[in-house]
Amino acid sequence: MSETAGPKRFYKDVSVVPREGRHAIALDGRMAKTMGRNVLSAPTMATAEAVAAEWAGQGEHIDRASMPLTGMLSASIDGGAEDADAWREEIVKYLGSDLVCYRAEEPQALAERQAASWDAYVEFMRAEFGAILVTTAGVMAVPQAEASMAAVRAALADISPETLFALQIATAISGSAVLALGLWKRFDEPEAIFEASRIDERFQEERWGVDEEAKAREDRLKTDFLTVARFLRLLEA
Repeated sequence: MSETAGPKRFYKDVSVVPREGRHAIALDGRMAKTMGRNVLSAPTMATAEAVAAEWAGQGEHIDRASMPLTGMLSASIDGGAEDADAWREEIVKYLGSDLVCYRAEEPQALAERQAASWDAYVEFMRAEFGAILVTTAGVMAVPQAEASMAAVRAALADISPETLFALQIATAISGSAVLALGLWKRFDEPEAIFEASRIDERFQEERWGVDEEAKAREDRLKTDFLTVARFLRLLEA
């Protein structure tokens, strides 16, 4: 979206005010609203201040593309309790076909590279959640133990809709609930976790070169993934 394509800025002052145990964004003293017309408020002051900074940073026209944290907070509020269960189950469902559990049969160099990165995440799942994951070579589906799925579901039972929403987005971007959970628990830096999701692509690039269209798409995915990572950190602050 170009700057002039958005609606004209209709406010001067942006502030954060307390509201019903949360931190709301106020525009000239009036509550900002989500796309669904709910009050735009955050569970932590750090999140609210970051969202307020996006509003304050707008020019003559509002560019929604430059307000990714606002978009994430708005969507998580509008989904709220109604969609939280669905977000949780989507994350758990990914474990059944998780990227880190399905390894290449060949070439051996790729299989070794996958193991060098992904085995640590499998161990992280055992240590952090008590979820013992089965890995396999090839594309044949291998079911995960119900106890492992239940352990992850239990870990996600009492977290906020905002956190669930962010984890569901990270899971979809990376193709892995394991990597998304690693992002949540700070198993590694966000950039390194994103790279762990791109091992196959990096291997192909080394063999055949970089496809510019695919690279542009990956850059967008990385930007979104790092935004999710920032959103999660702000929710914990």
